[in-house]
Amino acid sequence: MYDEVRAHTDGQAGRLRLNRPRALHSLDRGMVQAMTRALLEWRDDPQVRIVLIDHAEGRGFCAGGDVVGIASSVEGHEEAARAFFFDEYRLNHLMYTYPKPGVAFMDGVTMGGGVGISCPCRYRVATERTVFAMPETTIGIFPDVGGGRYLSRLRGRLAQYLALTGARLNGAECKALRLATHYISSDRLGPVKERIAADPFRVEAILDEASDYMPPEAPIMARLPLIDRCFASDELEQILACLDAEDDPWATDTAATIRAKSPTACKVSLRMLVESPKQPHFVDEMRMEYGLMVRMIRFPDFREGVRALLIDKDNAPAWAPAADVAQFFTPLPADEAWSPL
Repeated sequence: MYDEVRAHTDGQAGRLRLNRPRALHSLDRGMVQAMTRALLEWRDDPQVRIVLIDHAEGRGFCAGGDVVGIASSVEGHEEAARAFFFDEYRLNHLMYTYPKPGVAFMDGVTMGGGVGISCPCRYRVATERTVFAMPETTIGIFPDVGGGRYLSRLRGRLAQYLALTGARLNGAECKALRLATHYISSDRLGPVKERIAADPFRVEAILDEASDYMPPEAPIMARLPLIDRCFASDELEQILACLDAEDDPWATDTAATIRAKSPTACKVSLRMLVESPKQPHFVDEMRMEYGLMVRMIRFPDFREGVRALLIDKDNAPAWAPAADVAQFFTPLPADEAWSPL
């Protein structure tokens, strides 16, 4: 058993528990491989009827991938960074196509890679501690791990808003937007997991019975008309112009937030949200995203974003001039392309 992922069976459930609290359970390659091995082992095990995914302790469910380590490997030898994303996307695809239902307990910070291991699950439980976001443009990349597929299926222009700003959603907002299937107070989760492990065939009824009858108000719902209007374009400059024209403090703050992100990453994200709905299957989405990621980690904004946000923490990135985004979408050569397990 890999110490940072506790994989074991409990009743009729396979349990994956992330155990890296000091890093908010962010994923490194070893964790990704350990989860993959466990899921492959349980896939044909008739004693395992369902998979439950949660975290051991701390305020994070999963804060994403270990981008500091990834950026460091790009500085020295790109193969290590590419290998991480190759394996992570294989895990994402395995979860998306898994024949047994999964339940993700998004009880805490659920960002980036954490979205990639929760959104494929049939049941996604938010709580009062959930903080959901895809903040990749802050570090010069784009909402990956299937983010193009998940975001582009949201109503209106929420995908464009969430991708560009990295806005954080609370648990009630996740439930209102259907990113979560259930909203359950965190103090009820222990008994819920025990009941599901004992009787997985009643999983939906168990989650329904434990759910808060009246979740808290979801503040983002009041912003939807403004989001739809200002993020209607697929061009970054037009979105910023629309926000600038609004006589609304929220629009002013949102424009400032976007201008602090990598402009190239923002443009790539907008283009991806156009391309993702055209991908016939999830395997096609992951192949496209891997090609994008290989090219984005070579672009200087990735290392600069990680430096400014996570290493030096000066929050003053010097972004490279916005590039022609078409170059990032050119498919990789066949011998470099991503493939599923």
